[in-house]
Amino acid sequence: MYELDTKSFIKAPKEKALKREVLRYNEYYRIQSTFDNLYKQSKEGQKFNHLYDIITSRDNILLAYRKVKRNKGSKTAGTNKHNIKFWEERNIEEYVTYIQKRLENYVPQTVRRKEIPKEIAKPNGKKRPLGIPCIEDRLIQQCIKQVLEPICEAKFFEHSYGFRPNRSTEDAVAYAIRKVNQDKCYYVVDVDIKGFFDNVNHGKLLKQMWSIGIQDKKVLSIISKMLKAEIKGIGIPDEGTPQGGILSPLLANIVLNELDWWIASQWQYFKTNFKYTQEAHQYRAMKKSKLKEIFIVRYADDFKIFCRKKDDANKIFEALKQWLRERLSLEISEEKSQVIDIRRTHSDFLGIKLKAYKKKKKWIIQSHMTDKAMKQAEDKIRKQLNYIRKNRKPYAVQNLNRIIAGLHNEYKMATQVSKDFNKIKYKLFKIIMNLTKLCGTKTGYITKEYEDKYKNYKGEEVNLVKIRMYPIECIKTKPPKLFNQKINNYSKEGRKFIHTDLQNINKELFNYLLDNPLNESVELNDNRISLYTAQKGRCAITNRPLQEDLELHHVTPRSQGGKDTYKNLILISSNVHKILHATQKETIKKYKDLLHLSKKAVKKLNRYRNYMGNEMIMSE
Repeated sequence: MYELDTKSFIKAPKEKALKREVLRYNEYYRIQSTFDNLYKQSKEGQKFNHLYDIITSRDNILLAYRKVKRNKGSKTAGTNKHNIKFWEERNIEEYVTYIQKRLENYVPQTVRRKEIPKEIAKPNGKKRPLGIPCIEDRLIQQCIKQVLEPICEAKFFEHSYGFRPNRSTEDAVAYAIRKVNQDKCYYVVDVDIKGFFDNVNHGKLLKQMWSIGIQDKKVLSIISKMLKAEIKGIGIPDEGTPQGGILSPLLANIVLNELDWWIASQWQYFKTNFKYTQEAHQYRAMKKSKLKEIFIVRYADDFKIFCRKKDDANKIFEALKQWLRERLSLEISEEKSQVIDIRRTHSDFLGIKLKAYKKKKKWIIQSHMTDKAMKQAEDKIRKQLNYIRKNRKPYAVQNLNRIIAGLHNEYKMATQVSKDFNKIKYKLFKIIMNLTKLCGTKTGYITKEYEDKYKNYKGEEVNLVKIRMYPIECIKTKPPKLFNQKINNYSKEGRKFIHTDLQNINKELFNYLLDNPLNESVELNDNRISLYTAQKGRCAITNRPLQEDLELHHVTPRSQGGKDTYKNLILISSNVHKILHATQKETIKKYKDLLHLSKKAVKKLNRYRNYMGNEMIMSE
């Protein structure tokens, strides 16, 4: 059970893997200060009517390419059959010019619609509709998202956690637990909005964007066109934000941000006429009033409202239904929405089943995986076990281990997670035993992760195809920790918790590389920037500081099928590049004498010469 003090909930910076690379990308393209200014101005209540220029700036467009290409979905083709590979081979100027011209008179391309099965089939056999824009429109959406996000982050409610930088399901669950354990809010309003993403009112959304300061009419016009992009086989939608679009999660948060602040204004941020010297004094005074003590925690369209009193919960439930209908044109699902006493009935939230149990004189949350989450986990493991039965290869067992480790990491916040995975193991016991007969071995390769996570495992060890299988039932709960609200991608102070600015590089040379791209592909130029920082501004062979004459070398030459990928490129000095390609003894000697290569450098040099099919160079 969870019984921790507030301080222990504060997340240590190194405990959670935050997406620091996003911040690094912003620095690569010198646009972090622009985003910081947008955030600061938004906090101060300024309006923005010149965002189009930032969106169409060269740096912002190049940054969009980098972020989109890192997404696995970038390899999925839209209706025009293009994916990110279509653009990575294009000239950098061709790419930038294309995006800028598309935005001048923007008309979205037809969206590809894909029906994907929900993780657990429902009685009505419903599937989840996914909209897949063309890669060009995804790049444009990313350009817009990058500029709008800092403005929105300054306006968003602190306890909304879905699709926001650095935040996760764990943060939302931690806050929900705190409301019960420490604030004694035992009455929970569980709400399910009917088809939220499919029923967002476009006109209302654009008005909400205007009200938070996004008042560039050209940008709003582009977003309006995106929302009305024709869906292949369906037609032009008149409402909803398509699931699958890069911009959709941000727009969804804008819609529900109004709900967050409406709930918060009822109690948490209720404005009083009297200026109290201490929060505790204000709190005591508010408790004596007729105000309803309520709190909201939200992850995308999944949210809960916590109340101290049952009567307050019932009243806010009825008020909420009316407010959603009148303000946002949304309806709730009556059969899935209710007021519960969490001491009597469990509440499902983001894959975790929450219920309070009495411990001494306190009510403390005890949690399990939800039934749906357990079924999903079981199905994932079962599918891979069946795959191993047909493909008895080490990589198949390694993939199984990745699945098990991922599930453990996802659900370890539940207090009773060990019992839940024991049940999963029991249901899969027969198939595991059959597999051991088919491809079981006496010993198996043990990964470092296994040694770190499962070294204390006392159960029966299973080795499949000479790989040690991770034990399904071996998992220890780790209580979720509250999000540190000081963390912020758009202020220097907020970034200090998670990120260190670019160091140990020549900033002037770095800017030179940005301002003087090669007349080559977008992919090559993007990787050129990454390599410079990864190599800390030094030659990959000599480890000496690079100068303006630096050159890119393809490890596997283009003539042999080498691509402009990050792994196939190194940055080296001009003279090192010449000796790499040299085949004449006189030329080799000339640059060898000039460079004064160490034995270590010669060894590296020979390794890369070998890839090219050139003779080895003897070290002195």
